[in-house]
Amino acid sequence: MQAEWIIAALLVVLCWMSWRYVTLRRQVDDYTRTVSRAARSDELPPQGLPTDIKGLEQLSNAVAALSADFEKQLAATTRETARLAATLNQMTDGVLIADAEGRIQFANPAAGKLFDASEIIGRTVVEIVRHHQLVETWQRCQHTQSIQAGTVEIPAKRQFIQLIVIPDQYAGGALLLAQDLTTVRRLENVRRDFISNVSHELRTPLASLKALTETLQSGALEDPPAARRFLERIEAEVDALTQMAAELLDLTRIESGQTALNLAIISPKNILDSVAARMKMQAERAGLELTVTAPTDLPTVHADVAHVEQVLVNLIHNATKFTPPGGRITLSAAIAATRGGTDGDSIIFTVRDTGIGIPAEELPRIFERFYRIDRARTKGSGTGLGLSIAKHIIEAHQGTIWAESQEGKGSSFIFTLPRSP
Repeated sequence: MQAEWIIAALLVVLCWMSWRYVTLRRQVDDYTRTVSRAARSDELPPQGLPTDIKGLEQLSNAVAALSADFEKQLAATTRETARLAATLNQMTDGVLIADAEGRIQFANPAAGKLFDASEIIGRTVVEIVRHHQLVETWQRCQHTQSIQAGTVEIPAKRQFIQLIVIPDQYAGGALLLAQDLTTVRRLENVRRDFISNVSHELRTPLASLKALTETLQSGALEDPPAARRFLERIEAEVDALTQMAAELLDLTRIESGQTALNLAIISPKNILDSVAARMKMQAERAGLELTVTAPTDLPTVHADVAHVEQVLVNLIHNATKFTPPGGRITLSAAIAATRGGTDGDSIIFTVRDTGIGIPAEELPRIFERFYRIDRARTKGSGTGLGLSIAKHIIEAHQGTIWAESQEGKGSSFIFTLPRSP
């Protein structure tokens, strides 16, 4: 009995909906005919256009609401698309999207720079990527439908490129992310060399200290003159380790930007005279002549006095080690000239010696940490950090430093500092 009532109710609802549909359809047809006649005759009927089509008004409101909602969604999608496009365009990593046949459908500017290609869209992955290791990475991804990664070294450019390929599970294509790992690899090599060099530099003094202490323990303490010599050597090794630790700390602070520069306006002539006075006795003990040649009317420089003096002292100290007795060390300063021959915006400082010189093949490496020229050619010892510290100090001043040398004729260490405004 209950089922019969439900069926009857449904029939009533269906009849009512059919009647409403027929009525609304008749009203829409009448409205359409009236508007058509008015459009043909360019005159409205005496009673005007009908406005009492309640169903049509509800339908119009519903369509308007749907249209407004669609416009909102379209605007939101447009904003997200613009944001995504801006992000992809600003990325330093190259992004490529390829279809199932391997034809590229999208590429950001970084991809063009990385693969040195101007026209990318429509070309194949093989044409753009070129290197077979990277092509094989993409092919493995297409075959296995799993994320693949590969790296290639380009010797001509000294460049490392890593390619990560992500499959598109729906369209059958792939997303290719290309990254330039050159800087990362270089930093890894620097870190590895640094650890190796530190280990090597520490091994020698520590081995020496161990040998000296073992000798003292084995009976040398009973011989006062010998014990005194061993203690003096121990003191020298400890001083060398202390100096190395201090210079490593200085270098780390400078490289990380933790050392603040107290910039001031200083006279190039005054700073050269001050350093020459400090190093005069050391030069005389080495049998060398130390002179300053710089005009008094040179423009001033904007620099940290203490750090610039540290650079000059370091360069003079190196010059004394590489210059035989009777030689000469000259400190000079002048206005740096531009290529056109006119005065530049910096002052050039030079520390020139008449020493044994530096082999041409070693010049490019002398500013590396722990790098030292053949110890047999030098007098005294050093940590190999001084020139690296000098390089970072000058670069922190927005200057440059370099060396010029001829074996048997001496060396010149030159650096620039910006003129004061």
